[in-house]
Amino acid sequence: MSAGSYVERTLPEVVQQAAERYAEHIAIKDGDVTLSYAALNDARMTAARAFVAAGLKKGDRFAIWAPNIYQWIIAAIGAQTVGGVLVPLNTRMKGAEAAYILEASGAKFLFTVAEFLGVDYPGLLRDRQLPDLEQIVLLSGEAEDTVTWDCFQGLGENVDASVVAEIAASLTPQDTLDILFTSGTTGNPKGVVTSHGQNIRVFETWSATVGLRSDDNYLVINPFFHSFGYKAGWLAAILRGARILPVQSFDLDKVMIQIERDRVSMIPGPPTIYQSLLAHPRREEYDLSSLRLAVTGAAPVPVTLVEQM
Repeated sequence: MSAGSYVERTLPEVVQQAAERYAEHIAIKDGDVTLSYAALNDARMTAARAFVAAGLKKGDRFAIWAPNIYQWIIAAIGAQTVGGVLVPLNTRMKGAEAAYILEASGAKFLFTVAEFLGVDYPGLLRDRQLPDLEQIVLLSGEAEDTVTWDCFQGLGENVDASVVAEIAASLTPQDTLDILFTSGTTGNPKGVVTSHGQNIRVFETWSATVGLRSDDNYLVINPFFHSFGYKAGWLAAILRGARILPVQSFDLDKVMIQIERDRVSMIPGPPTIYQSLLAHPRREEYDLSSLRLAVTGAAPVPVTLVEQM
């Protein structure tokens, strides 16, 4: 496609168009939950109506502090549909670290989980002063002083879909889509602001370059809080109509079982994941023949590893 013929899009346009093009093709399979692209679009609209009812306005920040689960994606695209700005939080952060980003970003809403890998996420923030934070919503589980995801979604019952459609139509590719904070290695984390059109064009190009296709089963191992799992992960999958298979926590044996069971064709990850797969003592016991595409990075990649892959 030539530069002159490229048409910029917003996130709600991307999801709507994916639903129209791929319809009943499976968008997400997460444990017992399976959503088609049409169902994902419906879920996006339900969430967007709830965000409108909750008072989210264009440009308001909302944070997600949770592992790779399907609700993460629905919450993100629901809020982004009505102009919300996503602020992902690293699931390994402690309370003070998460509180700093919540305060620095001015996030009005936090979407998290009651517990993950033994960590009580709401508990980590219980004694923190966060004047901008209006509500904590749990994507899974229950905890005091929080709202469940189902209750939050119920807020939108009296919001007409036309209201969401009008807000979504007012968004432009230049509007802010998200703010990803740096690790803060040599100082406090800094927020990197990017737009709808910027993200979509970059990952349309990336997904085309690596060869991601609509018939791919994409095992998203990389965390959604990172651009690798979010933008090169589920966003790229939606852009191409691929099936998203979220992985909450990497376990080599479970991953090999899932590759065989779900006929996984695409896996991403740092070099250590592939080194572990290649060195597994029982690798020959698993049928990994469905794999056709792998992307790696985030660390030096030895030439010998590429050859083995």
